[in-house]
Amino acid sequence: MRVVTIVSLAASAVLGLGALFVAKIALPNAAAAKSPIRPEAVGQPVVVASRPLKYGEKLDAGMLKIIKVPETAVPEGAYTTVEQALAADHGGAPVVLTPIAGKEAVLPTKLSGPGSRPIVSAEVAEGMRAYTLKVNDASGVGGHALPGDHVDVVLMRDLTPRGDQRNYISYVVVQNARVLGIDLNADPTSNKPATPNTATIEVSVEDSQKLAIASTLGELSLALRRNGQADIAKAPPMRTSDFLGGAPAVRTSGPARSGPARPFSAILIVEGEANKRPRVSKAPAPPPAAAPVPQLPTATS
Repeated sequence: MRVVTIVSLAASAVLGLGALFVAKIALPNAAAAKSPIRPEAVGQPVVVASRPLKYGEKLDAGMLKIIKVPETAVPEGAYTTVEQALAADHGGAPVVLTPIAGKEAVLPTKLSGPGSRPIVSAEVAEGMRAYTLKVNDASGVGGHALPGDHVDVVLMRDLTPRGDQRNYISYVVVQNARVLGIDLNADPTSNKPATPNTATIEVSVEDSQKLAIASTLGELSLALRRNGQADIAKAPPMRTSDFLGGAPAVRTSGPARSGPARPFSAILIVEGEANKRPRVSKAPAPPPAAAPVPQLPTATS
């Protein structure tokens, strides 16, 4: 009996050591073979926003983080360290000029300069200009035009400032101009309409010249466009008589319009008994034709 017990105990010890060997050495090696080692991420460090950043926010270290991207995907001018991004203002916290999405690269063009506030000039596209118009609650679309919207600029002229009957004409001077600011509000994420006094729009250099001239000829007003609508409409000048009753306006082209017959001249020859010389009778001369509509070319933006 004693020999059998000793043999059983020895066999148990051997089996226990074998199980310990398998648990300590064999199993970890098998698991490692099934899970290949992930290589460390390679690429260039780029500073990105750790959360969405709003227009006008001042940056701090908690808003930024570093990720690595392939060298060919690094945006031009991207910061490589958080300290470099925070030092863009030379001492003061830089201000966000354009909304930045989470994990989007933080670029110098999206931040303000040294200690400056959000500025409209950073929003002006290459080759364009910012032009400011004086508006009121009616001509400024009731304050519903906000930064980022697109508008048309309409000119209305009074051609008879001293006459008893008013004769107005309107032109579309600029189409599809982007609104950069209303009064001092230049936040493109703003959704709070207000009664405006001025509107700043983005136009070309030529369009800014046209607007400068148009502002001296009559009253300028804004027409708000539908979001995403960028087509350029055919908008010839329109007179008061084009939609009110009265004599039809003189048009240089297009189909003829119906209206009362124009007066005409006639010559009547009558032979008398005693005097065979013809007598000439003339109908009243027609009134002078209306002056042609002055053409103001429609500009696009």
